[in-house]
Amino acid sequence: MIVLAGVLLSCIPSAAQRFSVSTNLLGYACLGTLNADVSLSVSQNWSLTAGVKYNPFTFGADDPENQMQLRQRAFSFGARMWPWHNASGWWFAGKLRVQEYNMGGLISRETREGDRYGAGLYAGYTHMLSAHFNIEFGLGLWGGLDFYRKYSCQSCGVTTGSGKALFLLPDDMMISIAYVF
Repeated sequence: MIVLAGVLLSCIPSAAQRFSVSTNLLGYACLGTLNADVSLSVSQNWSLTAGVKYNPFTFGADDPENQMQLRQRAFSFGARMWPWHNASGWWFAGKLRVQEYNMGGLISRETREGDRYGAGLYAGYTHMLSAHFNIEFGLGLWGGLDFYRKYSCQSCGVTTGSGKALFLLPDDMMISIAYVF
């Protein structure tokens, strides 16, 4: 196993700025959604990305009339194309994503939960702050298939509907801080 890991690691070129780890600061403003992305440069103009979003929080659980949640677990995998070079300047991306969610109490007492499967297109700009820190700005749109259940309130459990539907949503409005290795 150690030999296999060594062989795989030796296949990765040792050029600088091959890996990065980032977090979207705007994600935390979305009811505390924890998030992280990792990126691997595979050429001067391409990188592979993988990300996770997690929000386990329910606000006002002791008061069902005012309870709010935007709970989710989401995993994504995609690629970025950098017209100039990796980790700097404009970029365009595509991602595949799966999301398990439960949201309610934000606009009305109605709660919706389910699973979404889809793909998205994204664009943005990365500004180098220093040799190892970048700030990224971006915006995306994703769509796909949503398997859902609707409830009349967050805690009563009365189902008002279920089904599957196509969706198209804004996604990854980002102001991210990235550490580049």
